[in-house]
Amino acid sequence: MKEEIVRFGVSLPRKLKEDFDRIMKKKGYRNRSKFIADLVRKLLVEEEWEKGKEVVGVILLIYNHHQRELVEKILDIQHHNTKNILSTQHIHLDRENCLEITIVRGKPGKLQKLWGELGSLKGVKFSNFLPATTGKHLI
Repeated sequence: MKEEIVRFGVSLPRKLKEDFDRIMKKKGYRNRSKFIADLVRKLLVEEEWEKGKEVVGVILLIYNHHQRELVEKILDIQHHNTKNILSTQHIHLDRENCLEITIVRGKPGKLQKLWGELGSLKGVKFSNFLPATTGKHLI
């Protein structure tokens, strides 16, 4: 079923409109409608997280695999959270650095706690978390 498209006007100060267009083009968007729709969806995803609905996300770790017992600790945390982990991918970046991508699903608080547990391990050089949505509440 195709969603009905509705048109509406937006009034902005000239400088704000120019900044909006500059950012839109920098990000590769070709029209304002698609860019605005994606910005609204981003806000809706943030709202899902604030309301504690079931969400998905990606935990990214870059770590030194020579760090003593780090890999075992990562695996132990992952094995204790199998209900929330959908998939992991391990990539060797060079002789000492690895990238671990973990796709997670669950309540926001639990996923952020899991990110904190993994990111705070000794030997983790960088961690980040990308919150996303299951798509249930988006059009």
